[in-house]
Amino acid sequence: MAELTFRAATPADVPAVVALVESAYRGDSSRRGWTTEADLVDGSRTSEEDVLATILRPRSRIVLAEHDGALLACAHVADDGDAGYFGLFSVRPDLQGAGIGKAVMSEAERVAHEEWGLPIMRMTVIDVRQELIAFYQRHGYRRTGEVKPFPYGNARVGQPRRDDLQFAILEKRW
Repeated sequence: MAELTFRAATPADVPAVVALVESAYRGDSSRRGWTTEADLVDGSRTSEEDVLATILRPRSRIVLAEHDGALLACAHVADDGDAGYFGLFSVRPDLQGAGIGKAVMSEAERVAHEEWGLPIMRMTVIDVRQELIAFYQRHGYRRTGEVKPFPYGNARVGQPRRDDLQFAILEKRW
């Protein structure tokens, strides 16, 4: 694995973050990696407006992982009251499986636990993504048994290709 440096995204990083997220989850480029949602949801995964709002929100950070100044991965970590929230987790499709994602997840967990003193990290994952849920379970996350509905009709999250999607809630406690 390449030596990574981590930093918080700034407004100047918004276009690069959006491009990375889209490449990891949607469209043909995402099929080079294993995190693709291209068979589940069409359209955009995020927008420049959403990413900028995420960056500007208090106790919210998009962690960027870079090597020699090149953006390789990102993740959003936020203070969600009783827990950290982990999302927008994206690794360049051609680099998935190289350990970069594990390093980014560890950095996001460090921020939530060490910097913000939060006892739990929480995330939502489309529940039919069994391979992805298994990845998180190997890294200490567990299903809570709770689910959230998929936001059908909300174009900001894309157009679902099936009618049985929902989010499983996963947590990791320290």
